[in-house]
Amino acid sequence: MAAPNRKQIFRFLSQMGAFILTRFGFWNCFSMLMLFAERADSKRKPDIHVPYLYIDMGAAVLCASFMSFGVKRRWFATAAAVQLAISSYASYMGGQVHYSEWLKVRMYSRALAIIGGFLVLASGAGEVYRQKPRTRSLQSTGQVFLGIYLICIVYSLQHSKEDRLAYLNHIAGGELTLMLLEVLFGVLALAFLSGWYIRLAAQILATVLPLVILFIDGNLGYWHNTRKVEFWNQMKLIGHNVGIFGAVLILATDG
Repeated sequence: MAAPNRKQIFRFLSQMGAFILTRFGFWNCFSMLMLFAERADSKRKPDIHVPYLYIDMGAAVLCASFMSFGVKRRWFATAAAVQLAISSYASYMGGQVHYSEWLKVRMYSRALAIIGGFLVLASGAGEVYRQKPRTRSLQSTGQVFLGIYLICIVYSLQHSKEDRLAYLNHIAGGELTLMLLEVLFGVLALAFLSGWYIRLAAQILATVLPLVILFIDGNLGYWHNTRKVEFWNQMKLIGHNVGIFGAVLILATDG
């Protein structure tokens, strides 16, 4: 049996990225429900007022379902981006829950990146049998959102002691390695914002992100016990980064 060639490997990775991203809505809704159940024990309110919360989750599950089955994927990817944008705005403006500034940056930058990922998907990237031309404007907008997410990572590594310690606890070389990571994320951000060398930048990010998810986001003891991030909120943030990884995989193979 012949070994798979480069094109087949890229196609498989692109499909895997699309699979991850299109299922993001399911995990996001599940983790939100678990988070609000966790808060119910301490009589804390959800981020969004309850009547609108159910509508928001219903819309997210609907979009995720149609995207997962490949039905009007571009249309529902656009709808999912709009839904998440409205949900994030309502959560931010609702003011029902107080978050630390560093946690807000982590939460809303990742939501913005997922919106960007949906726009990349809506552009036609990652389609195995593309029947319509790719919408480059949507892809470019999605790439800009991913670039902003990377800028927020650099900002957090420079100004958030919580994020700095999370990295310093798991990397060799201390401050020097952390500075090199800041430079790396900064260069990748410029690539995403400008559209230059986007495939190469996405390939590098697709290599780095799993390590961040595993060792930084996955350090639940640090985030939950030390930094007092709610357990299911951290699980939701992990889901965001996994979804971002899916979007980056698409760009790394079909950007």
